[in-house]
Amino acid sequence: MQLTIIVPTFNEGPNVAELVRRVEAAVSGLDAEIIFVDDSTDDTPAVIERVAAEAGLPVRCIHRTDPAGGLGGAVVAGAAASTAPLCLVMDGDLQHPPEVIPELVARVLTGDVDLVVASRYAGGGRAAGLSGWLRHAVSRTATLVTKAMFPVRLRDTSDPMTGFFVFVRERVDLSALRPTGFKILLEMLVVQPLRIAEVPFEFAPRHAGSSKATLRQGLRFVHQLAHLRFGLMSGFAVIGAIGVVVNALIVWGLTSLGMDWLPAAIIATEVTIIGNFALQELSVFRDLRHDARPLPTRFGLAFAFNNAEAVVRIPVVYLMVDSGRFTAVLATVITLAVAFVARFTFQSLVVYRPRSAAARRATADTRSVDARAPK
Repeated sequence: MQLTIIVPTFNEGPNVAELVRRVEAAVSGLDAEIIFVDDSTDDTPAVIERVAAEAGLPVRCIHRTDPAGGLGGAVVAGAAASTAPLCLVMDGDLQHPPEVIPELVARVLTGDVDLVVASRYAGGGRAAGLSGWLRHAVSRTATLVTKAMFPVRLRDTSDPMTGFFVFVRERVDLSALRPTGFKILLEMLVVQPLRIAEVPFEFAPRHAGSSKATLRQGLRFVHQLAHLRFGLMSGFAVIGAIGVVVNALIVWGLTSLGMDWLPAAIIATEVTIIGNFALQELSVFRDLRHDARPLPTRFGLAFAFNNAEAVVRIPVVYLMVDSGRFTAVLATVITLAVAFVARFTFQSLVVYRPRSAAARRATADTRSVDARAPK
C-alpha cells in the first residue's frame, strides 16, 4: 500500500458514495486505500459499509464510540491504523476536491519535503466554498492570528488551518500529538519541525449536508491555540496590560496637573509605545530577534504602526469622552484593550517576521567578510 487517505466523518452519509467514486477516479494508478474514521451518531457507518462492498479500492471504517480528541483525534487514529508510507487527510464533504490528490502526492514524492499543504491562499488557490462574507472574514482572521502566534513554525505555509494535506508517515511522531480540536495540521506544524510545501486548490461548496462549524468548535479552536502556544501571547498581553496601566496613570497625572486630556493622551501614548517595544524585545520576542529584521527597522515599523493605530484610536477616545458617558481614563483603557489583537498580529507577522533564507545567507556572508577584514 502506497497511500492511505484518511477521511474523518461526522454524519456525512449523503457524501460517502460520491467521495469514494471521485477518489477512486483520482488515484487511478496509485496503490491507495481509504480509511473513514467515523464519529457519527447516524447511519454513516452503514453507508460506508455498503459503498465499500462495491468500491474499486480498499475502503475501511473505524467507528469511534468515544471520539477522543475530536477531528484531530480521528486523524491520528487513522494514521495509526495505516501501514502506508504516505497519509493524506481530507474532509468528507467534498469541499476538498479529490482531483487534487495526485498533485499533492507527486509533490511529496519529490523527497525534499515531509508534508504538503493544499492551500486556499497560495497563488491560484481560492476559498470560494466558504459560505458568506462572515465565514471568509473569520477564516482569514483566524489564519492571521494563528500565524502571528507561531511566526517561525508557520512561515512556510499560507494556510495552516486547512484540513487537506499529505505527509510522510514516518516523519510525523504521532505519539507527540495531543489533539484537542479540529485543526490537526496546525498541531503537527507547531509541535514538530517539518519541511513543508504548498499546492494551491479551490475550496469547493459542500456536496450535501450542512457545515459542522459551530460556536463550540470555535471555542475549541481558541483552547487549542492556547494549549499550543499560550506563552507568547500571554507575555504580550502582560506587557500590554502594564502599558495600559502606565498609559492611564500618565493621563491621570497630567490631567490632574491641569493639562488638557488630548496632549496628555498623546504623551502617554508615545511613552508606552517606546516602553512596550523595549519590554517585548527583552522578553516576548527575544527568541525571534536573531532571525528578524535589524533593530532599527523593527523599532521603526513598531513605532509607525502604533502611532498610526493611535491616530485612529485617539479620535475614538475623543468621541467617547465628548459623549459624556466615559472619563478620559476609562475611554483610554477600553480602546487600548480593543487594539491588543491588531498590535500582536502586526508585531508577529511584520515586525518580527523571519527573513528569507537568501536574506539570512546574505547577512551571514557580510558578517563573515567583516570578520576577516583587517582591524
